[in-house]
Amino acid sequence: MIAFVIYKFIVCVIVFGLSLGVAAYSTWWERKFASFLQDRVGPDRAGPFGLLQPLADGGKMFFKEEIIPNVSNRFLFILGPSLFMVTALMTGSVIPWGKAWTTSSGAVYSFQITDLNIGVLYLFGVVSIGVYGIMIGGWASNNKFALLGAIRASSQMISYEIAMGISVIALIITSGGTLSIKEIIEMQDAGVANVVWQPLGFLIFFICALAETNRAPFDLPECESELVGGYHTEYSSMKLGLFLFAEYINMFISSAIMAGFYFGGYNFPWAHEIYQGIGLAEGSGWITIIGFTVYFVKICMFISVFMWIRWTLPRFRYDQLMHLGWKILLPLSLLNLGITVVVEYFRGHITF
Repeated sequence: MIAFVIYKFIVCVIVFGLSLGVAAYSTWWERKFASFLQDRVGPDRAGPFGLLQPLADGGKMFFKEEIIPNVSNRFLFILGPSLFMVTALMTGSVIPWGKAWTTSSGAVYSFQITDLNIGVLYLFGVVSIGVYGIMIGGWASNNKFALLGAIRASSQMISYEIAMGISVIALIITSGGTLSIKEIIEMQDAGVANVVWQPLGFLIFFICALAETNRAPFDLPECESELVGGYHTEYSSMKLGLFLFAEYINMFISSAIMAGFYFGGYNFPWAHEIYQGIGLAEGSGWITIIGFTVYFVKICMFISVFMWIRWTLPRFRYDQLMHLGWKILLPLSLLNLGITVVVEYFRGHITF
């Protein structure tokens, strides 16, 4: 029992550190990526190649003066960014980051904090709670621009969650009805990736993920030209840092979910043949490490695509944002669900 608690504690620390580390260096990579697209140097002062820039930014956030407006609701003003950050970190607890490792004594160690049989529902539930952090922060600021940004963010996230949820229902049907994220990924081990069966579902999920994470061209809640800074206009110091940091964590987790749901996660083509060729037995620790590395590369590719889109496409108008969500993505997600049901029925995976 003690060994199990220690093992779970170590996995929690690793996942927690991984989320924070990737979020921190996503800021560095975004600046470097943007500088490449804009033909400039990017951060190069803090450490070699600017690698210490995230640490410099974090130190600046920690040591800046903290200002809480007198007209704000102090408790809710502090609760908003805290809730947004906590919910962002909670999402990584149900994602399997690699295959289970079996020791010589027969003990099995899974690189996952917990394998819930309703992991997909947990994921959507926690993500839905995150919007409360934005709404609370915007309302508690007692600032009209912050409130408008919070209303935009909440309506945007609620609108796009519907199409995203329907696209995931189609994926669940394709995966045999399981709600376990680990089982969805494992089912892609022997066969083909889910993106082959769900290309339209993946496209819908990807577009909705951009909107859910408030990334361009869906960054209307932080529309600087209209709303100053959006829902975090009145925030400073590390409270502002929590809002900004949580967005990068959400981008990291969204990339992990897409890579796992549609591209096999830690699985890759001819993996078993390669493992046998280099003499690795099933359950080896090296297989866990290789699988995690493959998964992490896929995640980094999706993060880079997020950034590529941000520095390429212009921001939508708000009416265009709502039109896309309700009149295009929602009907397409329903169409995809209907096609999935018909295809799976003739494949014999579902019966009426």
